[in-house]
Amino acid sequence: MLKWLTGKQPIPVWVIKQIDDRLLHLCGQGSIEPRAKRSDVIEDLYAGRYEGAVNMTSSGMVLNAQLFAALVPLEALQLDEQGHALWQGRGWYVAQVPQRCWTFGGRLVTQRQILGNQEQLVSVEDVSDIRRQVRESTDPGRVNFDPRGVNEHSLLARRGERSGDDAYAKHDAIRRTDKWRGHDD
Repeated sequence: MLKWLTGKQPIPVWVIKQIDDRLLHLCGQGSIEPRAKRSDVIEDLYAGRYEGAVNMTSSGMVLNAQLFAALVPLEALQLDEQGHALWQGRGWYVAQVPQRCWTFGGRLVTQRQILGNQEQLVSVEDVSDIRRQVRESTDPGRVNFDPRGVNEHSLLARRGERSGDDAYAKHDAIRRTDKWRGHDD
């Protein structure tokens, strides 16, 4: 009741993860609890300047607004049953963003999925750059074995270990003893 009297009741919003040419990657609905005047927060939402917490309606998670491309008041975006949206005076295709992608920092791409009799777009992480780098950097038919200690962890060198052989010798001595198990007899 107090929130209603002070004008600080939650503001329902559509949460958009990424905006492509004619496609919105839509996470679903969320809400914002304004700390300032409601009208000022709504103005910030329309201008794309809102900074703060977003309470995701479907999961109850609270996420930072910086994770998303846009937070749109409910009345500013209309959805139809065919997976299309009307926003900013134009039509958009809509891809549903699963919860695992809400905090993903990279680019999203879409996949088509059929649910019942209806085809829908679902957003997934774009891993094409990672795949390309792996293909370019390794030859699947070749395995490299390095001499002992060549690629040892940098922490061993910082602790004053002189060579890889000394480090391995100490590790082997520790591993062979039973003292760490409580067997010191």
